[in-house]
Amino acid sequence: MATARRGTPPVSRRSTSRFFAGPLRDYVLRCLGAQVSLLQAGCLAPLSELGIGELTEGGFEICVTVVDADSEVARQVLRRAEGGPEGGYEDVITGDLRTVPIKQRDYDIVYCALLLERVHNVELVLDRLVSALKPGGLLLIRTGDRYCAAALLDRLLPASLRKAVWSRFRPGTPGPFPPVYEKAVSAEGIAGYALLRGLVIAARASELTRPAQPSGLSSSMRITCTAISWLTRGRYVDSHDELLYVIRKPQDRFARVV
Repeated sequence: MATARRGTPPVSRRSTSRFFAGPLRDYVLRCLGAQVSLLQAGCLAPLSELGIGELTEGGFEICVTVVDADSEVARQVLRRAEGGPEGGYEDVITGDLRTVPIKQRDYDIVYCALLLERVHNVELVLDRLVSALKPGGLLLIRTGDRYCAAALLDRLLPASLRKAVWSRFRPGTPGPFPPVYEKAVSAEGIAGYALLRGLVIAARASELTRPAQPSGLSSSMRITCTAISWLTRGRYVDSHDELLYVIRKPQDRFARVV
């Protein structure tokens, strides 16, 4: 068995964010003496922001399985991750996220990061991930926002420029992935999904992930995103580029948010 080693104000940058680490720690503490299973949905998920390393050093057992689409880019990222400091997956699942076999009601935590903005049929993919959660489990989401300037720019840029931007922000990581950004990948879309599925949004936030003092290409992106927000009269905002959610699956499947 492999054990992992590894409407609201914007939270701090992901390297120091406790937005996900706090709820995860609380959940693990309620499961004293039991192994906690975590499904990482998306090969780009920055596991370090979950604080798993601190928990395992404290004697807690957290097993991580990863699932992503069966694409060459995803396979390259996963191969690199397996050999890196955050490797040690219990299992690696690749395939069509709408149909790939995932055990139902088997995971305590599903961590879906940097995935929804690059897949089709987002609600169906989310249904598969929610069905994998045990009752009372947590769905942690980090995603781009269709209605932010950075997402619009990502969809409009030619492939060569997208690759340059990817290399600047994710040096050494295979990519980029094709940008999709369905309408469900937005604050309104996720809120509506949670309401219809009877899920409870325990916390939500937004984050601007660009460097605080950009230079070169980063500075050009900042200027361009500011211009997009101004030209669209705020329809595509530049206050954030990612959305964060902590969502709870009720113990009672017939429960509904009031």
